[in-house]
Amino acid sequence: MQTDNQLELLARQLSSVTKQEEQMQLRTGSKLPSVSELTEILQLIKGVLFHDFFYDKYFSENTRMYQIGIDLQRISELLQRQIARGYVFCCEKDESVMQSEATKKTNAFMKQLPEIKRLLLTDIEAVAKRDPAAQSYGEVVFSYPAIQVMLHHRIAHELCKLGIPIIPRIIAEQAHSTTGIDIHPAATIGEYFAIDHGTGIVVGATTIIGNNVMLYQGVTLGAKNFHYDENGHPVDLPRHPIIEDNVTIYSNASILGRITIGHDSVIGGNVWLTHDIPPHSRILQASLQTKG
Repeated sequence: MQTDNQLELLARQLSSVTKQEEQMQLRTGSKLPSVSELTEILQLIKGVLFHDFFYDKYFSENTRMYQIGIDLQRISELLQRQIARGYVFCCEKDESVMQSEATKKTNAFMKQLPEIKRLLLTDIEAVAKRDPAAQSYGEVVFSYPAIQVMLHHRIAHELCKLGIPIIPRIIAEQAHSTTGIDIHPAATIGEYFAIDHGTGIVVGATTIIGNNVMLYQGVTLGAKNFHYDENGHPVDLPRHPIIEDNVTIYSNASILGRITIGHDSVIGGNVWLTHDIPPHSRILQASLQTKG
C-alpha cells in the first residue's frame, strides 16, 4: 500500500510539465472542446434532419417546426462554444477573442444543413438500392453503419471546409469508433455514395470521390508515400486517390497515392493499385490487367 509521502511524491511528479510535453506543445490551462457537447450537437442535428428517426418522442406536424426551431437554437449555441474552444486549443488564442469568429463560422455552417440533408438522402437511396437485404429506406436510416458514418462525415466535412480546427476530427472519430469506418473529414465525397458492410474502410484526407461510388469492407484509399519539409515534418500535399463517377471497389482493395480511377470502372477484391486506371476498366486480383 502506498504511504502518504509516496503518494505526495507521485502526485508532484505527475503534476509537473515535462520537457517533452513542452517540446510537443501539449497545452494545459485552457478549456478543451467537450466530447459530450459535440455528441449532443450531433444528436440534435440528426433529429433536425431526420426527426421521425432520431427524436425521442413524436411531434405532430403543427409542433414539429417549433421543436426544430428550439433545437436549431441549441445547436447554434453549443457549436459556437465548441468552435471557439477549438480555436483556443489549436491557435493559443483567448476564447473571448474567438467568439466573434466562432459565431461567423457557426452561422455559415447552419446555412448548409439543408444541403447536408440533400446529400444524405442521396446516400440513403444509394445504399438501399445496392443492398438486396435492405427492407426499406427507413431501415437504412435507422440502423445501417454506412448512414451513421455519412451523417458524421457530411457534418464534419462542412466544418472542415470552413477551416474549423479539431472539431471535425473529433466528430469523424466518433463515427470511426462505433462503425469501424475511418473517413477523414477533409475527404471530398460526391452524391449517392454507398458503403456495404464497411468495417475496415479507410479514406484519406485528400481523397476525392465522385458520384455513384460503392465501397465494400476493408477498402483503403490511402497514401503511397509522404513528402517532408526541411525539419522532417510531413507536408500536407494531395497524396490520396481520385475516384471518378460510377466506380465500384470490392473488399480489401488498396488504392494508394495520387492516382485516378477512371469513371465506370470496377476494382476487384484484394487488388493493390498504385497507378492510374482508365475509364471503363475491370481490374482483377488474379491478373492485375486492365480489361476494357
